[in-house]
Amino acid sequence: MIASPVHKYLNSMKLTLFSFLLSTFSYPVFASTATAPIDPHTFANLETVRVTHMSLDLNADFDKKTLSGSVILSLNWLKAADELILDSDSLNIAKIEGHCQDKWQATEFTQSSRDEILGEAIHISLNNTCDKVKVYYATSPSAQGLQWLSPELTATKKQPFLFTQSEAIMGRSWLPMQDTPAIKITYDAVIHTPKELRAVMSADFDHKAPLNGSFEFDMPQPIAPYLIALTIGDLHYHAWNARTGVWAEPNILEAAAKEFEDTEAMIKATEKSFGPYPFGQYDLLILPPSFPFGGMENPKLTFVTPTVIVGDKSLVSLISHELAHSWSGNLVTNARWADLWLNEGITTYLENRILEVVYGKDKAKIEQVLAYQELEEEMKETDDKFQGLVLPLKGENPDDGFSDIPYTKGQLFMLTLEQDYGRRNLDNFLKSYFKKFSFKTITTPEFIDYLQIHLLTLRVNNPMTNHLIDLWLYQSGLPKGHYQPHSKKLDAVSKDIELWKKSPLSPEKINSKNWSSQEFVFFLNNLHSPISLAQLSKLDEHFHFTQTHNSEIALAWFTLVAKNDYRDAFPALKDYLKSIGRRRLIVPLYNLLASNPSQCAWGQTAYADAREGYHPLTQSTVDKIFKCEK
Repeated sequence: MIASPVHKYLNSMKLTLFSFLLSTFSYPVFASTATAPIDPHTFANLETVRVTHMSLDLNADFDKKTLSGSVILSLNWLKAADELILDSDSLNIAKIEGHCQDKWQATEFTQSSRDEILGEAIHISLNNTCDKVKVYYATSPSAQGLQWLSPELTATKKQPFLFTQSEAIMGRSWLPMQDTPAIKITYDAVIHTPKELRAVMSADFDHKAPLNGSFEFDMPQPIAPYLIALTIGDLHYHAWNARTGVWAEPNILEAAAKEFEDTEAMIKATEKSFGPYPFGQYDLLILPPSFPFGGMENPKLTFVTPTVIVGDKSLVSLISHELAHSWSGNLVTNARWADLWLNEGITTYLENRILEVVYGKDKAKIEQVLAYQELEEEMKETDDKFQGLVLPLKGENPDDGFSDIPYTKGQLFMLTLEQDYGRRNLDNFLKSYFKKFSFKTITTPEFIDYLQIHLLTLRVNNPMTNHLIDLWLYQSGLPKGHYQPHSKKLDAVSKDIELWKKSPLSPEKINSKNWSSQEFVFFLNNLHSPISLAQLSKLDEHFHFTQTHNSEIALAWFTLVAKNDYRDAFPALKDYLKSIGRRRLIVPLYNLLASNPSQCAWGQTAYADAREGYHPLTQSTVDKIFKCEK
């Protein structure tokens, strides 16, 4: 039965309050949230049994490119049953034992045929008298969630490297588990490595443990399973203080420590408005360039791409984003991938607030405008049904939901609430939200229920009505009256763009001496094609864009290079594509190359040369792009 939020709390609220609410707001109708949602991206029988804890004992074999060993899962049965179903993907299961009535015993199991998106289900014959299950297994060398790097693909080029990427549903390729954000678990682990390498995980551990081939970990706070993370490599540590520091290969450690030294200031800025940091330790880990994302918010150990180390702290917004996930995403988690915006949209809003405190309003406003422009461009290419905040992902790979929509449209929803209800009121709401749902999972209807009661009951001139909420959540585009980002700094850059258009062969007239990276990106993004080769050459000669080490400026510049077929820069473009694997920085360029018949074959050759160094996720994305006509 569908019930509105008013109906849900009618019996518990006084009639006078009900009358006030009814006269003030028209509430949207949402599906009931009385029971936990069933995630369409898991085989697990969540309505019957939930995993509560995981104990890992794994050996890393760099020659075979496998993790092997065992995992013990603690079980909480919700009802009587005779089967446990787990998620897996190309795992080699040796045997399974159940701990039933205080003793371990072998149990029967079967694995389903492989689904292209979901992998295989493991059906285990267990009943509700069993409180644990132990799975002995090994991963496949081609596991999607693992990337094994040869020494040549690392920063030092001396030792091999392994890192995991479990979000969204790649965790099942290295862990047999209930691979869903609908549950939260604790975990402990023992990881066995070659003696010259160090293992670190998204958990508590001894930062000074000797290199003896065995490392122990404990994660006491419950987290979504996709946040379990492991890295093995030639890793060294720089501590900023007792709770923050950075892990990296030795030859980039000093640069990383300097670039991200404001991490503690970011934590304090967030705590001031939204409550205490909930996970104790907060470390960064710098991964090799093949890491497919900017960052991954693994609790206690944020994974970071080296592409943001540029020497001037201009790209540290990525750190503020991953840190913000400690509240929005890790503490309170979307219960299904369709509600990704609850993680990413709120986090992107918090990210911008952190930047404002630590680096000033100008930087925060510039970031808002750049993100808004990127969103507008992406919406032009995105099917209407995928433009709402709630994504129709049933039957789809949840990785396809990661776009600017949940991030920036979600941020704009929060900025619109701030615009209409006031920052102090929104801060109070978010602080109470994080406290109320700490270490829990949540769906969009549950969030809207809480929003209705704790923010939208305030009297304002522009209330967020049920119609507007529906537009944000389920409709394409941006609703009328939404927050409109604006930056005076970028207004000045816009004048320089007009100046350049009048004298494109005289870029020295542009007053760019004190521009930030973001101002250069805005400048390049708004030089609309076509641009003559002579004009591009003059720009390059003056600004040296082709040689830039700033990945964001490089993306903006090489976009112009590809759009205008500026062949003088193609050798540098090829080097750029080969040097990094971060999808956001290379996939748009491959799309441009593949869409141009005169560039497609060149792009395909460049990709073939770079492919081996990419993460499987990046490979699967770019593999689909090239269909060059001969």
